[in-house]
Amino acid sequence: MPIYMDRHDLTESVNAEHVAHIHQEDLKIEHEFGCKGMTYWFDDQRKTAFCLINAPNREALQKMHNAAHGAVPNSIIEVEASIVESFLGRIEDPVKAKDATLNIINDPAFRTLLVLDFKCVYFRHIDLDLYRSKLENFNQIAKSSIEKGQGRIVKNNLFSSLVSFSSITDAVDTAVEIHKLFLDYSKTEKIDINMSVGLCCGLPVTKTKGLFEDTIKMSERFCKIVRGEIVISAEVKELYESENINSIISNEFVRVMQPSDQKFLNLLMNFTEQHWNKANLKIEDFTAGLGLSKSQLYRKVKSVTGKSLNIFIKDYRMDQAIGLLAKNRGNISEIAFDSGFNSPAYFSKCFYESYGILPSSYPRNL
Repeated sequence: MPIYMDRHDLTESVNAEHVAHIHQEDLKIEHEFGCKGMTYWFDDQRKTAFCLINAPNREALQKMHNAAHGAVPNSIIEVEASIVESFLGRIEDPVKAKDATLNIINDPAFRTLLVLDFKCVYFRHIDLDLYRSKLENFNQIAKSSIEKGQGRIVKNNLFSSLVSFSSITDAVDTAVEIHKLFLDYSKTEKIDINMSVGLCCGLPVTKTKGLFEDTIKMSERFCKIVRGEIVISAEVKELYESENINSIISNEFVRVMQPSDQKFLNLLMNFTEQHWNKANLKIEDFTAGLGLSKSQLYRKVKSVTGKSLNIFIKDYRMDQAIGLLAKNRGNISEIAFDSGFNSPAYFSKCFYESYGILPSSYPRNL
């Protein structure tokens, strides 16, 4: 039977005890609709509640809530139990709550997500076995730091990690520590690899279909697109400094994305992700699509990414081409055209300039 998570936006007067009563009303009649309540989360600060429920379908879940108390969810998404647990730490009621008569759970589902990304700068003369070994070694170092900071690793491979934190302070402190450890490690091991970190916070269910989808996407964009070694949202900074009175995030490697820049980044990436592989893509398409003049567009792209628009587009296409090569998605000519290049020869020239090797020499088993 599918598992769903629903979201309830509550009024200011609702507290943890009210939500516990509502949950008990669900449990009394859930069998009538073929449902089984697994647990819930309540956030008194943001006045949100999230229920995790086994149900035949969304309609049965809605009917159960409506019959029990009339509080129909604002949003419902289908989820996997293992993914929910990796983000939120549990898929059933906390042990202490189980012993309580009313089963009050005052546990927010708000999380800070950290995305860690590694990128090889140059492939010419690289020793692949040594390269992999050094990355694997540092991943173990980063993992130890994440565990110390109470982070939960949601996804992890050689080149990237997605980590969930309950505490804003732990998330920021872990990001800064991993960055420092990497600077020390890269100097000692003399590795030609770049590392970037993105931090954003949010709720598990929004208007999108996936669990923490908006927050994941924002963290990834901070990490992979924005100029900066550690990039955090203005909300993360504000919450961190509210948790740590008289402490200001002033690390020289941390960039704080202001809401206006974050909005522009989303506009830029939503458009780019939709049109990047069109060979006839022009500057005018961006200005029309984003509703900006050329000068505004150039200035904002340079400020956010550190690149001119032309270089940004070329680099984005190169990154996508690397992904296609790694997955063996066609021959060089097919990948060139699929990546928006007019000719395989020009694609090979750009690839060589970016990575020091021809695409035919790219190690597809990396």
